Amino acid sequence: MSNVTKEFIAGLPKAELHLHIEGTLEPELKLKLAQKNQIDIGQKSIEEVKSAYEYNDLASFLSVYYPAMNVLQTESDFYELAFDYLKRAAKNNVRHVEIFFDSQAHTSRGISFETVINGLYRATLDARALNIDASLIMCFLRDFTKESARETLESALKHRDKIVGIGLDSDEHNNPPLKFARQFEDAAAVGLHRTVHCDIDQKDSIEHIRQALEIMEVERLDHGTNIVEDPDLVELVVKRGIGLTSCPLSNGFVSPEMKGKEVLELLSKDVKVSIHSDDPAYFGGYISDNYSAIASNFELTKEQVIQLAKNSFETSWISDKQKELYLEELNTYVANN
Repeated sequence: MSNVTKEFIAGLPKAELHLHIEGTLEPELKLKLAQKNQIDIGQKSIEEVKSAYEYNDLASFLSVYYPAMNVLQTESDFYELAFDYLKRAAKNNVRHVEIFFDSQAHTSRGISFETVINGLYRATLDARALNIDASLIMCFLRDFTKESARETLESALKHRDKIVGIGLDSDEHNNPPLKFARQFEDAAAVGLHRTVHCDIDQKDSIEHIRQALEIMEVERLDHGTNIVEDPDLVELVVKRGIGLTSCPLSNGFVSPEMKGKEVLELLSKDVKVSIHSDDPAYFGGYISDNYSAIASNFELTKEQVIQLAKNSFETSWISDKQKELYLEELNTYVANN
């Protein structure tokens, strides 16, 4: 067992870089919003909602995940969703967070882009009262068309000041990163940061990682731990200082060992890998729970846990000055604990 306590992990200053805001829809809020908006979700109690959160692979997870979003109807719903997460993040001493959101999952069911982004953005502003710096990353859904992605980027650019970057998520099967190369080029041209999901143990995992790194020149890889299978690509991310975001608890639904061995291997090779919570309402834990899961199951040292937190700040999309301040705060915490 690791000698790193849960209390130390909870208090450790950290950044969260891989967090889907729709994945923070807790059963209690889902039921509350369903009743408020008169949406029939087929469940009448918290217990029934919880029992519906069952899946055993990516496809079955997505079949539960997307229909749950129907309860999100108004700007205030999106605000409440985001602010509820931010309050939990504050308890985990998350100091900076970059929040993914899937606008196409909402516009495709008749909710305006403005409704989504205005509610979420207002929550990021109010996060300052929680001592959290928050920003938004708009993800393209890779199982939607390129044309849908183009239209979505067009909508997003009307709100350029409200988003820090773009991402790519959802079902990876037959939807390689290059499908969206044009949209990523257009985003880069206006100064948006770029990241791509390369989910674990998928068909063509290494080829997708290669496309993202060598051709699309992304600044981060989400998941991406299959990169250990190609030493040349590992060398590339070290050279470029590219961060990888790993989510142990959600990984555990696909890989029994949560990709912990891969995380440790990447750490040993100076890859800037870090730990995050992905869809915490669905996978059983927020960011400190994810740190604790990998620390206890793989006997991480305190130094390794600290390095994971440092990596999260160093690969975040904030200024060098902000990074310096957060790393100084982290060092002070470590010195006193």
